[in-house]
Amino acid sequence: MPGDMPQRAATVVIIGTGGTIAGAAARPQDLTRYRAGSLSAQQLIQAVPALAGQAIEAESLAQIDSCDMDHATWLELARAIQRHAARDDVAGIVITHGTDTLEETACFLHRTLRADKPVVLTAAMRPATAPSPDGPQNLVDAVLLAGTPGVRGVLAVLNGSVFGADGLRKVHGFRVDAFSGGDAGPLALLQDGRLRLLRAWPAAAPLFEAALQIDPASWPVVDIVTSHAGARGATLQALVQAGAHGIVIAGTGNGSVHTSLLQAAVQAQRQGVAVRRASRCLLGGVVDGAADGQSDEARWPGGIPSAGDATPAQARVQLMLALATALATALATAPFTAPDTGLATALATAPASGPAPEDRPRPAGV
Repeated sequence: MPGDMPQRAATVVIIGTGGTIAGAAARPQDLTRYRAGSLSAQQLIQAVPALAGQAIEAESLAQIDSCDMDHATWLELARAIQRHAARDDVAGIVITHGTDTLEETACFLHRTLRADKPVVLTAAMRPATAPSPDGPQNLVDAVLLAGTPGVRGVLAVLNGSVFGADGLRKVHGFRVDAFSGGDAGPLALLQDGRLRLLRAWPAAAPLFEAALQIDPASWPVVDIVTSHAGARGATLQALVQAGAHGIVIAGTGNGSVHTSLLQAAVQAQRQGVAVRRASRCLLGGVVDGAADGQSDEARWPGGIPSAGDATPAQARVQLMLALATALATALATAPFTAPDTGLATALATAPASGPAPEDRPRPAGV
């Protein structure tokens, strides 16, 4: 609800991972040619006078371009968040990140962490050396949000808007208003130091928390293939032959798949590969079912399930985590089972589709 933000009585931990928000260019006018992750988390804080004197801790976990984000860094980040969130003196955690894979990291954290305290990701579309960088204000907003009593969940704050992890998606490659909350829109707005709550904070959804117990090198391989005019089934077949355990098809429109690609997908399912359908469209997702009550899967040869509202990138994360969680369960019940056998069990028991979102009202920065 509208109102002045109360004063924080606890610490906010800022974990830096790199990205454009920490980027530096040779010339101030270079807004697309710069080195991402040049600055540490502490340097970012020192460059923002509005954060001076606040109860803030800084930890530089990585200094990378987020297009190079990897699973090992995700696991390290999740464990760092768990460690700090367990502290009584910590009100919330802020993660500085690149914009390119922000929605994937948010999805990963939302599905693996019980975020009873706010976990707030923020980023920037302009490097820190720009004449008017957007990073400082985003960082101030993120710290305010993370320190506000009552806030919870994995969130992202950019350009004055607060998004939930489920609906988050990057919709522009250059402008500072590069992100959307999907069909549902933002959860809240930050306006002149005030928090305007539009919808309820997301409930914790750590359905795949067990995946954090497995070495990321053992997480099942899930790839994305795009359906398009002239699509070839050989592309999907090559991914299966290269060892993919799961495939997400970025379908056209409402998850439609080119016939050649569909035939290959059905064959892949028969070989034990998990296949899901998402939409190339940034809004709308894949709408299941029909007025006659027939399920969407029943209309598709092989019963290829949809990924619902998830973008192809989010669907890949969810499917990978579902398979990894099933694998962790299989290995826990039969610890001496060979990994390949455990993975076969995982593929057989993984959920048919990603979890339903809490709300369904129906590229410069890195």
